[in-house]
Amino acid sequence: MSNLKFKLNRSGVRKLMRSEEMQKALASQAYRAKHHLGDGYAVSTRHGKNRANAEISAVTQEARKDNLKNNTILKAVSSLD
Repeated sequence: MSNLKFKLNRSGVRKLMRSEEMQKALASQAYRAKHHLGDGYAVSTRHGKNRANAEISAVTQEARKDNLKNNTILKAVSSLD
């Protein structure tokens, strides 16, 4: 085995996690998952303190009930792999 040493560039990772490109990639994945969900769900994106964030939420009463009963948001996101 080799004695490979790896030093993480923390400032580079911080920039990457906060970047506009990361925001776009997360939004793209969230919209792909929302496509499987149909109506009643919404996607929102924001820049958090440490990283970009994307969120899928149930906005109608029917979607909320469906998500509570069947975990539809989790299943839609998990099916993207």
